[in-house]
Amino acid sequence: MQKKINIQNKKARFEYEIIETYIAGIKLTGTEIKSIRDSKARITESFCEFNEHGELFVINMYIEEYVHGNFYNHQPKSERKLLLNKRELKRLEKEVKNIGLTIVPLKLFITENGWAKLEIALCRGKKLYDKRENLKERDTKRNLDRLTKKY
Repeated sequence: MQKKINIQNKKARFEYEIIETYIAGIKLTGTEIKSIRDSKARITESFCEFNEHGELFVINMYIEEYVHGNFYNHQPKSERKLLLNKRELKRLEKEVKNIGLTIVPLKLFITENGWAKLEIALCRGKKLYDKRENLKERDTKRNLDRLTKKY
């Protein structure tokens, strides 16, 4: 039985207002998928960009070099192509260019079939006062939970 791989970007939900989410496949090499299966990846500082051909790439995603990879190893911080339908790519590109939204990875996981997938979100950046509101709501919810637990 395989352990469940679930690498999350918790910072993204605090920094951005999530509008829509998509699940995209990732084009990886052999040593990259092996490192992901060992949970040796980070997506906290990563973001997604389109190139001139209309292809979507994830940038700054860190996948640690595989321990037993010798000279076949990969670069830890290289651009990795995301695999989506043509219709989804065109829609995302239009939203990013016209409206000025951002595409941010939320979660990296492995399916039951062994494929690495990346959950990406179309986001709008939050203002400082929105972040403060989130912190206040979280504190009041925590205090209410403590009070209800006592009784």
